Amino acid sequence: MSESGAGLLVLDKPAGMTSHDVVGRCRRIFATRRVGHAGTLDPMATGVLVIGIERATKILGLLTATSKAYTATIRLGQTTSTDDAEGEVLESISAAHVTDAAIEAAVSELRGDISQVPSAVSAIKVGGRRAYQLARAGEAVELQARPVRIDRFVVLEVRRASSWVDLDVEVDCSSGTYIRALARDLGAFLGVGGHLTSLRRTRVGRFDLAQALTLDEVAEHPRLSLSLDEACLLMFPRRALTVPEAEAAANGRALPAAGIDGTYAATADDGRVIALLREQGSRTRSVVVIRPATMQSGTD
Repeated sequence: MSESGAGLLVLDKPAGMTSHDVVGRCRRIFATRRVGHAGTLDPMATGVLVIGIERATKILGLLTATSKAYTATIRLGQTTSTDDAEGEVLESISAAHVTDAAIEAAVSELRGDISQVPSAVSAIKVGGRRAYQLARAGEAVELQARPVRIDRFVVLEVRRASSWVDLDVEVDCSSGTYIRALARDLGAFLGVGGHLTSLRRTRVGRFDLAQALTLDEVAEHPRLSLSLDEACLLMFPRRALTVPEAEAAANGRALPAAGIDGTYAATADDGRVIALLREQGSRTRSVVVIRPATMQSGTD
C-alpha cells in the first residue's frame, strides 16, 4: 500500500470485539500490517475507535493523549470484580434509599481534577505484565492513583428497580480516565457500590460519531475517513514553510521558532505536511517527520 493510502479511519466499534480484533480486521481489509489504534475500547464498549493506516500510525500516540467523551450506564447497588457487567458480582447492597440529591452530590465530587485508581483489569503494566492478566490469574493487583480531569459528568436519567438504581450519564474527560473506575468510585461514595453496564465512546479529540463508519461499511467499500494530510491539518495548527525550511524539516533539522504553542503541522508550498513540530526556546524539534527526505518524490 502506497503513501497515498495512509490516513485515519474513524470507526464505530461494535460490541463483542476487542480493539485488537478490529485492527486485525482492518489489516485484512486494507491488505497491510501497518495498522494501529488510538485508545483501547473494551469488548463490551462501542463507539469511536480511531484507526491509523500505514504512515498514519506515527500520529496515533498524539491522538491517544487527547480528551474523550462517553455515554454510559452506571448501576448502583452492585460491586463486580471488573467494575463492569462482565465481572462477577462481589457484593449487593440495596440502593433504593439513595436519593436523586445524594446522587448529584456524589457526582459533583467526581468532577474537575481528581485522583483515580485505575480498574484492576486495566491494560496498565505491573512488573512487565498487564494488570488484567494478573487479575484474571487470581493475583492481587495494586495500582497507584493517578491524576485525571473530569470536565463534564452529568446524569441524564435515573431509573429505579427494587434494589438497584441505573444512571444514564455523559462524561467528558482527559486521557487516561477509566469510566469503569468512575462508576466504582461513585458507588463507593454513596456506600452501595457501583459498576458499569454499558459504555459508548462518542468522541476522541476532534473525531466523533458523526464521522464514524461501521466495519461492514468499510469492508464493503474500503476507504479512509481522512488522509494523513487532512488528519494532521484537522488536529493541529498549520505553519507554512519555505522550500529550504521544508527540506530541513524533512531531514529532521531544527528550524527557527515561529511563536506557535504546542504541536503544529509544518507544510510545504504545495500544502503537504512535512513534519509535526514543537518549539523549544528559539528552535523547533521534530515530533514526527511525516515525509522524510528519504521518501521518493512523487510517491507521497
